[in-house]
Amino acid sequence: MKRILNLAALAAATVLLSLQCSPQQKVATNDEVILHAWCWSFNTIRENLPDIAQAGYTIVQTSPAQHCITGTADDKGGEQLFGNGRWYYHYQPTDWKIGNQHVGTREDLIALCNEAAKYGIRIIVDVLPNHTAIDQSKVEQDLDAAVGGHENLYHANGLTPIRKWNDRYECTTGEMGGLPDVNTENPDFQAYYMTYVNDLIACGVRGLRYDTAKHIGLPSDPLDAKAEQNDFWDVATGRKAVKGVQLALPMDSLFIYGEVLQDKNVKETEYAEYMGLTASSMGHKLRNDLDAQSWLKDDPMDWAHPAEPCKLTTWVESHDTYCNDHESAHISDAKVRVAWAFLAGRQFGTPLFYSRPDGSNGPEGNFWGNNVAGAKGNDNFKHLAVAAANKFRANMSGMAECVNFSEDGAVAQICRGAEGKSAKGAMILNITEQEQELCLPTSLADGKYKNAACDCACEFSVKDGVLCGTLPALGICILYSSFASIN
Repeated sequence: MKRILNLAALAAATVLLSLQCSPQQKVATNDEVILHAWCWSFNTIRENLPDIAQAGYTIVQTSPAQHCITGTADDKGGEQLFGNGRWYYHYQPTDWKIGNQHVGTREDLIALCNEAAKYGIRIIVDVLPNHTAIDQSKVEQDLDAAVGGHENLYHANGLTPIRKWNDRYECTTGEMGGLPDVNTENPDFQAYYMTYVNDLIACGVRGLRYDTAKHIGLPSDPLDAKAEQNDFWDVATGRKAVKGVQLALPMDSLFIYGEVLQDKNVKETEYAEYMGLTASSMGHKLRNDLDAQSWLKDDPMDWAHPAEPCKLTTWVESHDTYCNDHESAHISDAKVRVAWAFLAGRQFGTPLFYSRPDGSNGPEGNFWGNNVAGAKGNDNFKHLAVAAANKFRANMSGMAECVNFSEDGAVAQICRGAEGKSAKGAMILNITEQEQELCLPTSLADGKYKNAACDCACEFSVKDGVLCGTLPALGICILYSSFASIN
């Protein structure tokens, strides 16, 4: 047991806390919560909608839905995430039409969207117009015909590997990891691709996640020799039509964000004029904090992004950080839950929960678990603590945040809805593997509090603006003023 934040420091800490709290009760907030049902089939998602809704998710993101390769000479194809089959085959398009062997058919997608709507859940699909399959012989005839022949499908620079990743010309026109770079400025391709997007919308899809978005040029970027203007994002977001085809629904009725991974010379501000963006650097900071078992190792209050935080999609980990080099796979499910609760409790950002493979145990090197493509992931997405954090977010809609930390960084407190000194609720998070006995300044009203809906039987008391109690290792406690009893 470790006692944190000595009482002599409380007065100064309380002053700092009050400066972080907004006096307003109803303010702008982000309320959505995304489940990334990674490599689940449409039917698997549909079968699990009751649990997804019960866990408090409002959006489900699917894997790519377009035609893709089914195997290579190395594995002959198959149904595994990694082995006889590969999860990343979804990211090697052969045509932009709905349906592939792992996610299912167009009819399956319609059934999923119809059922999800009954639960108030929106379905968004991962899309990737930037490139095709590495093996160009797999590209289907209809796609080649639509762009006026295979030679018109790629940028003039599209088969030249990127060597300088921070060079915007190479980044937006070159071959990435062996993937030929599509001429996204070709009006024939744009019309063909937007027909696919509109078919997704016709099926009931209500949002898109743009894979490798930073590899598609902005108006200010250098032009490829085959391009007259970099107007893909104007077309993709409905600002203009192409060959009579335009985004079928207004942009503001869809949830659209781009995978614009942060690095040098990435134009996040310009991309943010078109859509929401991924907060990849913030995810890296959170993982640093988890490794150090301190919220103060790498300031988690810093969004590490020039775009407004309301436009950011946040995560503890993504499918790339888990799968590619297993960068985040060493983090236990319990630690993921603590960092997830921090994101879900915040006023801004739209958190995305990545569903790891069922049966996996990344910390022990078992990355793929049961290794079945199309199957449900493990149960961490619906863990009681995760669901409680999601519901806290919903309950605190329209309420400002105030955040403080223990002196040693072991515990974070997120208060929401402070009006004067009386918050409507608070989330208390222990990032360490040790029990913490704590006293923290708080904006909760005086009284005794029980954990409302979580995985530990925490009890706290507040007196004269100081919250005291004991928090279990990696504990997540959620306190509501409506459940408090007066001393």
